Amino acid sequence: MNLSDQKRIGADRETVFNALLDPEVLKACVPGCEEMTGSPDEGFEATVTQKVGPVKATFRGVVQLSDINAPESMTITGEGKGGAAGFAKGGAKVRLEADGAATILHYEVDAKVGGKLAQLGSRVIDGFAKKTADQFFTNFQDTVGRPEPVADPAADVTTEGAPDAGEKKKGWLRRLVG
Repeated sequence: MNLSDQKRIGADRETVFNALLDPEVLKACVPGCEEMTGSPDEGFEATVTQKVGPVKATFRGVVQLSDINAPESMTITGEGKGGAAGFAKGGAKVRLEADGAATILHYEVDAKVGGKLAQLGSRVIDGFAKKTADQFFTNFQDTVGRPEPVADPAADVTTEGAPDAGEKKKGWLRRLVG
Protein backbone atom coordinates (compact mmCIF):
# COMPACT_ATOMS: atom_id res chain seq x y z
CA MET A 1 0.00 0.00 0.00
CA ASN A 2 1.41 3.37 -1.04
CA LEU A 3 0.05 6.80 -0.27
CA SER A 4 1.30 10.36 -0.28
CA ASP A 5 -0.03 13.60 1.11
CA GLN A 6 1.09 16.81 2.77
CA LYS A 7 0.29 18.81 5.90
CA ARG A 8 0.85 22.50 6.62
CA ILE A 9 2.34 22.95 10.09
CA GLY A 10 2.35 26.30 11.87
CA ALA A 11 6.01 26.12 12.92
CA ASP A 12 9.35 26.79 11.24
CA ARG A 13 11.17 23.99 9.42
CA GLU A 14 13.85 23.48 12.12
CA THR A 15 11.19 23.09 14.84
CA VAL A 16 9.27 20.57 12.73
CA PHE A 17 12.44 18.63 11.90
CA ASN A 18 13.51 18.48 15.57
CA ALA A 19 10.02 17.33 16.59
CA LEU A 20 10.35 14.37 14.19
CA LEU A 21 13.42 13.32 16.21
CA ASP A 22 11.75 13.66 19.64
CA PRO A 23 10.47 10.36 21.14
CA GLU A 24 7.93 12.18 23.36
CA VAL A 25 6.41 14.00 20.38
CA LEU A 26 6.34 10.77 18.36
CA LYS A 27 4.71 8.87 21.22
CA ALA A 28 2.00 11.53 21.45
CA CYS A 29 1.35 11.34 17.70
CA VAL A 30 1.43 7.59 16.94
CA PRO A 31 -2.14 6.28 17.26
CA GLY A 32 -2.33 3.64 20.01
CA CYS A 33 1.27 4.16 21.16
CA GLU A 34 1.72 3.02 24.76
CA GLU A 35 5.48 3.34 25.04
CA MET A 36 8.37 4.75 23.01
CA THR A 37 12.01 4.78 23.97
CA GLY A 38 15.29 5.33 22.19
CA SER A 39 17.05 8.01 20.23
CA PRO A 40 17.34 9.14 16.60
CA ASP A 41 20.87 7.70 16.36
CA GLU A 42 20.09 4.24 17.78
CA GLY A 43 16.47 4.01 16.70
CA PHE A 44 13.28 3.87 18.69
CA GLU A 45 11.45 0.94 20.25
CA ALA A 46 7.70 1.22 20.53
CA THR A 47 4.66 -0.65 21.83
CA VAL A 48 1.47 0.11 19.92
CA THR A 49 -2.00 -1.41 20.30
CA GLN A 50 -4.24 -1.26 17.25
CA LYS A 51 -7.53 -2.78 16.15
CA VAL A 52 -7.77 -3.62 12.48
CA GLY A 53 -11.23 -4.87 11.61
CA PRO A 54 -11.95 -7.72 14.06
CA VAL A 55 -8.27 -8.21 14.96
CA LYS A 56 -6.82 -6.33 17.94
CA ALA A 57 -3.11 -6.70 18.51
CA THR A 58 -0.26 -5.19 20.47
CA PHE A 59 2.75 -4.63 18.26
CA ARG A 60 6.26 -4.36 19.58
CA GLY A 61 8.68 -2.99 17.11
CA VAL A 62 11.54 -0.78 16.10
CA VAL A 63 11.71 2.44 14.13
CA GLN A 64 14.88 3.62 12.38
CA LEU A 65 15.67 7.01 10.90
CA SER A 66 17.92 7.17 7.84
CA ASP A 67 18.89 9.44 4.95
CA ILE A 68 18.73 12.35 7.42
CA ASN A 69 19.31 15.66 5.67
CA ALA A 70 18.64 18.25 8.38
CA PRO A 71 16.34 20.18 8.26
CA GLU A 72 15.00 19.08 4.86
CA SER A 73 14.24 15.37 4.75
CA MET A 74 14.52 11.90 6.26
CA THR A 75 13.33 8.36 5.83
CA ILE A 76 11.46 6.64 8.67
CA THR A 77 11.25 2.82 8.57
CA GLY A 78 9.63 0.53 11.08
CA GLU A 79 8.68 -3.05 11.72
CA GLY A 80 6.44 -4.50 14.41
CA LYS A 81 5.35 -7.97 15.42
CA GLY A 82 1.89 -8.55 16.83
CA GLY A 83 2.15 -12.18 17.86
CA ALA A 84 -0.56 -14.36 16.29
CA ALA A 85 -2.07 -11.30 14.57
CA GLY A 86 0.96 -11.06 12.30
CA PHE A 87 3.37 -8.28 11.47
CA ALA A 88 3.41 -4.82 9.99
CA LYS A 89 6.30 -3.03 8.36
CA GLY A 90 6.74 0.04 6.30
CA GLY A 91 8.25 3.42 6.00
CA ALA A 92 7.74 7.04 5.14
CA LYS A 93 9.84 9.48 3.19
CA VAL A 94 9.40 12.90 4.73
CA ARG A 95 10.35 16.18 3.07
CA LEU A 96 10.01 19.58 4.74
CA GLU A 97 9.47 22.74 2.71
CA ALA A 98 9.62 26.20 4.31
CA ASP A 99 6.49 28.27 3.69
CA GLY A 100 7.04 31.62 5.40
CA ALA A 101 6.76 31.04 9.15
CA ALA A 102 5.11 27.65 8.52
CA THR A 103 6.32 24.35 7.05
CA ILE A 104 4.79 22.07 4.44
CA LEU A 105 5.44 18.44 5.44
CA HIS A 106 5.29 16.13 2.40
CA TYR A 107 5.14 12.38 3.04
CA GLU A 108 5.10 9.17 1.04
CA VAL A 109 4.13 6.07 3.00
CA ASP A 110 4.62 2.42 2.05
CA ALA A 111 3.18 -0.30 4.34
CA LYS A 112 2.96 -4.11 4.29
CA VAL A 113 1.28 -6.59 6.62
CA GLY A 114 1.37 -10.35 7.03
CA GLY A 115 -0.23 -13.08 9.13
CA LYS A 116 -3.87 -12.90 10.22
CA LEU A 117 -3.92 -9.21 9.36
CA ALA A 118 -3.18 -9.98 5.72
CA GLN A 119 -6.21 -12.32 5.61
CA LEU A 120 -8.54 -9.36 6.20
CA GLY A 121 -8.13 -8.29 2.61
CA SER A 122 -6.38 -5.44 0.92
CA ARG A 123 -9.32 -3.01 1.10
CA VAL A 124 -9.51 -3.23 4.89
CA ILE A 125 -5.74 -3.08 5.31
CA ASP A 126 -5.26 -0.22 2.84
CA GLY A 127 -8.04 1.78 4.48
CA PHE A 128 -6.57 1.19 7.94
CA ALA A 129 -3.04 2.09 6.81
CA LYS A 130 -4.24 5.30 5.14
CA LYS A 131 -6.28 6.26 8.20
CA THR A 132 -3.39 5.55 10.59
CA ALA A 133 -0.83 7.48 8.51
CA ASP A 134 -3.19 10.42 8.15
CA GLN A 135 -3.98 10.31 11.88
CA PHE A 136 -0.27 10.34 12.77
CA PHE A 137 0.52 13.33 10.55
CA THR A 138 -2.64 15.18 11.69
CA ASN A 139 -1.67 14.55 15.34
CA PHE A 140 1.84 15.75 14.52
CA GLN A 141 0.45 18.85 12.82
CA ASP A 142 -1.72 19.62 15.87
CA THR A 143 1.08 18.92 18.39
CA VAL A 144 3.90 20.82 16.70
CA GLY A 145 1.98 23.58 14.95
CA ARG A 146 -0.33 24.76 17.69
CA PRO A 147 -1.59 28.24 16.90
CA GLU A 148 -0.85 31.04 19.34
CA PRO A 149 -3.88 31.83 21.52
CA VAL A 150 -5.58 34.96 20.22
CA ALA A 151 -6.54 37.53 22.82
CA ASP A 152 -10.25 38.24 22.92
CA PRO A 153 -10.58 42.02 22.60
CA ALA A 154 -14.11 41.89 24.10
CA ALA A 155 -12.71 40.36 27.30
CA ASP A 156 -10.79 43.57 28.09
CA VAL A 157 -13.76 45.91 27.72
CA THR A 158 -14.31 48.14 30.76
CA THR A 159 -17.09 50.55 31.42
CA GLU A 160 -15.95 54.05 32.40
CA GLY A 161 -17.50 55.28 35.64
CA ALA A 162 -19.12 51.94 36.45
CA PRO A 163 -18.61 50.54 39.96
CA ASP A 164 -16.30 47.84 38.59
CA ALA A 165 -14.27 50.20 36.38
CA GLY A 166 -10.84 48.71 35.68
CA GLU A 167 -12.14 45.13 36.02
CA LYS A 168 -13.07 42.97 33.08
CA LYS A 169 -16.72 43.17 32.08
CA LYS A 170 -18.67 40.07 33.09
CA GLY A 171 -20.15 37.87 30.42
CA TRP A 172 -23.92 37.38 30.27
CA LEU A 173 -23.77 34.04 32.11
CA ARG A 174 -21.69 35.43 34.99
CA ARG A 175 -24.02 38.43 35.29
CA LEU A 176 -26.99 36.05 35.44
CA VAL A 177 -25.57 33.79 38.16
CA GLY A 178 -23.18 36.28 39.82
